[in-house]
Amino acid sequence: MGIQYLGLSEISGPLIFLDDVDDVHYEEMVELHLDNGEKRLGRVVQLEGKRAVIQVFEGTNGISLTNTKTLFTGKAMELPLSKELLGRVFNGSGRPIDGLGDIYAEKSMDINGSPLNPVARVYPRNYINTGISSIDALTTLIRGQKLPIFSGSGMPHNELAVQLVKQARISEGDGKNFGIVFAAMGVKNDVADYFRRSFEEAGVMDKVVMFINLSNDPIIERTLTPRCALTAAEYLAYEHDMHILVILTDITSYCEALREFSSSKGEIPGRKGYPGYLYSDLASLYERAGIIQGAKGSVTQIPILTMPNDDITHPIPDLTGYITEGQIVLDRNLNQTGVYPPVGVLPSLSRLMKDGIGEGYTRKDHSALSNQLFAAYAKVQDARSLASVIGEDELSDTDKRYMEFGSLFEEHFLNQGFQENRSIEETLDLGWDLLSVLPREELDRVDDEVLDEFYHHEQAVKRFHIKQAAVIKELAGNEA
Repeated sequence: MGIQYLGLSEISGPLIFLDDVDDVHYEEMVELHLDNGEKRLGRVVQLEGKRAVIQVFEGTNGISLTNTKTLFTGKAMELPLSKELLGRVFNGSGRPIDGLGDIYAEKSMDINGSPLNPVARVYPRNYINTGISSIDALTTLIRGQKLPIFSGSGMPHNELAVQLVKQARISEGDGKNFGIVFAAMGVKNDVADYFRRSFEEAGVMDKVVMFINLSNDPIIERTLTPRCALTAAEYLAYEHDMHILVILTDITSYCEALREFSSSKGEIPGRKGYPGYLYSDLASLYERAGIIQGAKGSVTQIPILTMPNDDITHPIPDLTGYITEGQIVLDRNLNQTGVYPPVGVLPSLSRLMKDGIGEGYTRKDHSALSNQLFAAYAKVQDARSLASVIGEDELSDTDKRYMEFGSLFEEHFLNQGFQENRSIEETLDLGWDLLSVLPREELDRVDDEVLDEFYHHEQAVKRFHIKQAAVIKELAGNEA
């Protein structure tokens, strides 16, 4: 039993202050008993000598300075866990909101996770198939990786999150040991309903654990949501040998809550008003992905964030990029042209894909295809820049061919629609058909033996209805 104190020293917004406390720990859970018999929960968020700062989950309205009893429980916030989590919907602090009652807990775990010895980590290998060509071929998601999506306001990141939940699967087996933990922070009611409805209609709800924090919920809950989600993921991965994909949306909402929270504590702000410990706070979330030695399960993370003003140098994407292993960047120009998903290929990368693709994982030609598609699309951007200055008619035949390749690549490869789920073989075959539009001598990142097997120019011409160059037509006419 913990220690109980009568009366408070100070109330400031969502915070209460208590002086002369003993044996109190950071992040310890607190019970507040009000005059009217109401009970509220709080958490110790700061300690200054014998002064404790407590954030109240339900807010401080109606709390008296004199008659409030404060009980320190002596333990951090814990989440009740069991296999029953799958198919359930919880609020940001882990309480069920689907009307199915409390879960029968097998065990409870601290939401802050346990310290992990880095030596116990296993290097991530083997990919997760998302069914989205631009991700599977060019920024492959590796099991145990943390791969964020950098989006912007008004971009279709919610639709992409739903599509990932619907389509993601592991390569081997029937996928029974694959599950998804989905956490939404600071979303509006209609967006929360959209997520729930989409998962139910797609029939995937039985493999999903949902944590929903609404925009009108207390900000303290928003700071707990990803931790509750990751605790559930770790439990399913390491206790039940499941491969768990964690999708966190939107990290920007989480960081804004952190900034507000820091401001209410009177802390000195850092870059753009965010707390100086933003890096270490984000790291405490992202670093909970991975594979542990001796465990059969894994935790893979896809945090989604909206870049304020599409600024990739903003502290949130900037620090996220430091900690994580690559990024998938959504492009506003592609989005405006109607391409879905609007993945910007060139600024996107997956740092771990080289060891999780190729023979034994995807296909032997995957690495060569990926390198060549990147190189070809980079030349497309150069050709477009040149065309904007001198006009398309003045371009060389090779540059015109690259322009044609760029249009086909965006139309057929990047653009695949919300419902289309492509296998890795379909994606790779489509990539080769598109590269086969270009002259063979332009494919300088691929070995001749791979080209002999996969380069088929005539097939590409037929598939994409390409008109042959005028010179070729003329020669054909002369021969006739």
